[in-house]
Amino acid sequence: MKKRWIILTTFAAALGLVLAGCGNQSSDKASNGSLASSQVLNLSADAPLDTIDIAKSTGYGQTGNVFESLYRLGKNGTPIAGLASSGKVSKDGKTWTFKIRKNAKFSNGQKITAQDFVYSWQRTLNPNTKSQYAYLFTGIKNADKINAGKLSPSKLGVSASDSHTFVIHLDEPIAYFKVLMTYPLFSPVSKKVIDKYGSKYATTSEYMVYTGPFKMTGWKGTNDHWSFVKNDQYWDKKKVKLSKINYSVNENPSTILSLYQSKKLDMAQLSSEQIKNFKNNPDYQTVPYSITRFLAFNFKASNSKVRKAMNNKHIRQAISLSIDRKQLINKVIGDASTTPRGFVPTDLAKDPKTGKDFADEAYLKGTVSYDSTEAKKLWKQGMKEIGEKNLSVTLMSTNDNDDKNISEYFQVQLQKELPGMKVNLVNIPDKVAYSRAAKGDFDIYVSGWGADFTDPISHLQVLQSNSGYNYGKWSNSEYDQLIKKAQNQDANNKSKRWNDMIKADQLVVKDAAIAPLYQTNYSFLINPKLKGVIHNTAGTQWNYKTAYLEK
Repeated sequence: MKKRWIILTTFAAALGLVLAGCGNQSSDKASNGSLASSQVLNLSADAPLDTIDIAKSTGYGQTGNVFESLYRLGKNGTPIAGLASSGKVSKDGKTWTFKIRKNAKFSNGQKITAQDFVYSWQRTLNPNTKSQYAYLFTGIKNADKINAGKLSPSKLGVSASDSHTFVIHLDEPIAYFKVLMTYPLFSPVSKKVIDKYGSKYATTSEYMVYTGPFKMTGWKGTNDHWSFVKNDQYWDKKKVKLSKINYSVNENPSTILSLYQSKKLDMAQLSSEQIKNFKNNPDYQTVPYSITRFLAFNFKASNSKVRKAMNNKHIRQAISLSIDRKQLINKVIGDASTTPRGFVPTDLAKDPKTGKDFADEAYLKGTVSYDSTEAKKLWKQGMKEIGEKNLSVTLMSTNDNDDKNISEYFQVQLQKELPGMKVNLVNIPDKVAYSRAAKGDFDIYVSGWGADFTDPISHLQVLQSNSGYNYGKWSNSEYDQLIKKAQNQDANNKSKRWNDMIKADQLVVKDAAIAPLYQTNYSFLINPKLKGVIHNTAGTQWNYKTAYLEK
């Protein structure tokens, strides 16, 4: 999530609905009379919405509040009750059977059926839909072939034996399947509503029906404000305490801070400059995300000399070891971000046997730390191997303040540490940067990834040879095989699968496939009266189902 100054498309969008919130002085009544009479929250979004069609969304950071799947994400990344009243899996782990709640309804009062899930998933995977998140269906029978246009959507391995029984057939067991099913992408949609609205569907909040604790109002398709209001058709509406959540787009950190200070926001995300002045404020909180920012090297760069350099492991290792990550965080970024242990972020997943954090178990000393002496040695060796004395590269990043500062730091640091290295900067709007990255139009890219769900594979699958998000086109057969084993033959063996992923993460840093930079933590001022919010570092990060404003 996201985001995404950030990062790549995925992150960039996940925060598309981003957050900062505000406690409004409305007189709306809460569903629980014992609470304060004003149960209205105003959240500050960092960018306008691009779509509310879950099949076409570029991120799901807040959408779990208006769309719900078979499960929803609870505390600490745990799947909790959603639209399914029960779910069971076969002994071989390949068949899941869910019972859809008999009181589950769309926001227009129409009953939600198993057939609505079947239709929704087939629609998302139809290549004409052009879903950016279709890859999350990988592992469901025929999903990839359908998305590639090789099979009809009707061949997807899902069925509705009756209106309340939804069956899913997998190619192989998926260890993280329950967590995956918390994603709003897997929410049902109504064919009746889509047929009714036709081309108008999802173009405004009016031409949409919702399945979550809230429904959207006030979005006209291009405006910079909208609201989530309590969904009175939601199956668990008694748990919903907020009557309304208002969003408005505020891109300027000073504006957001001013709104918070004037009590018009309940949350305000702080910029790096603002953090210094508010670290001791009683409302100050840090909010972690499972996001790793990294330098992506283009293994297929258009310039032959650069391409030769990017394909040399010693040069990539030298660049990575030239980065003083602690200095980068403390002096340049200035927030609560932390140094990385590898590609997979800390606090994303724990060893099923020992409970130890994945990132700690995978950590290899000397791979993502600052070592000027070793960097110079590797640089000299690598440049000799490619037969060059000088190297000029273009470093691309978005042009927001943090990214611009980060890229300028790299320019100075790399040119200082690596003799003969010249770094040219290209700071461009985020959408342009993402587009160029996807096309492979860069030498080195300040990129990153935010986990879609709480499992290491969410990060690791991005660097597979065939991944659309592997912008640098790094390709390693051993790595691909490890990911394949983790997702297929070892999927039902927790220990073997864990070890596959540990080896894969270690291979990334040993080969310097990318250069991990830091793990993102954001800083906020949060109204101490705001209670009951569930935040997760991955997936649908912000859950307001049980949130309320204390009197």
